[in-house]
Amino acid sequence: MKKVILGLFIIASAVACKKIDNGFQSDYIRYKDNNIYAKRGLILFQSDRINADGSTPPYKYKMLNLRNVDGGPLPQEFNTEYEITLFKPGMSFNAETDTTIELLNLKRETVKRLPMEFNETSGQLTFNRASANLPLGRYIFDVQMTNPTGTKMYPSLATINVVDPATDDLFTITDNVANAFHDVTGAVTPMKNPQITCTKISNEGARAILKMVDKNGKPFNPKAGEIIKRGDRPVFENYAKFNPVTLTDTAMICDFEIAPFPLTKYITPTTDWGFLMYYRIPSQFVNIDGFPATLGTFSVNPRWSWQLKLEGTYIIQVKFTDVTKKG
Repeated sequence: MKKVILGLFIIASAVACKKIDNGFQSDYIRYKDNNIYAKRGLILFQSDRINADGSTPPYKYKMLNLRNVDGGPLPQEFNTEYEITLFKPGMSFNAETDTTIELLNLKRETVKRLPMEFNETSGQLTFNRASANLPLGRYIFDVQMTNPTGTKMYPSLATINVVDPATDDLFTITDNVANAFHDVTGAVTPMKNPQITCTKISNEGARAILKMVDKNGKPFNPKAGEIIKRGDRPVFENYAKFNPVTLTDTAMICDFEIAPFPLTKYITPTTDWGFLMYYRIPSQFVNIDGFPATLGTFSVNPRWSWQLKLEGTYIIQVKFTDVTKKG
């Protein structure tokens, strides 16, 4: 019996003295979605963290061998620093006090940044405005993970898909109607809703070019009075905080400086107008489908609400599909 007890004691001692492993390192770390979509030019986009699959922390990741999916070299734009304008640390826009470009610029600074950064603690990828310079395409990369267990390589862990933002990422419409007003009686008759489109023509600047055109694409001339205000209701100018609206023969142009635009709602002592804008095209400039001359003359009265979400230069076109410009 004593020999049995002694044997068990020796075995227990041997087990107790055996070196304990330093932890666990999974073979199956991953992103939630190993296809990462980078919408170039957005203010900020972050991927998910790497899921360490139960690996023992702490761990450190390294991105290695970022390359074109076809095996070709990485475009130099990924490793080029570009100038972008940011708010200084701890500062943000205040609509009540930041009323001029000079006051706004006291809070902003121009810095040089790479389009993409890799967080070695979380494995997250972060893309900033400089990502507008990245070529469209698909790029794969390896990840090296180090934790108390050791270091392991994970080939082709994920694919970065550099894509252009969708229209909804840049521009949203929240209201859009048009009515015909009788010049004599003031009677209101609904028209077809206009077609509002937004086209980004440059990553540079912060400019909105607003055009109104008839069903044939012929523009109305705001400089010549073919587009006018409707009483005391808000128009483009009410949302132009930093620069006056410029009128041309074909468009109204606003350099809005900072996105989103409109930046804040238009509120009067009696009404919260949101982002609504109201205009009128007088009857002497239009023929409206389905409104024969025997009924009298009618003006075109659109109302809309939209918002640009990112700096750049855009053409916002409002097309009246049931209107023909006279002349």
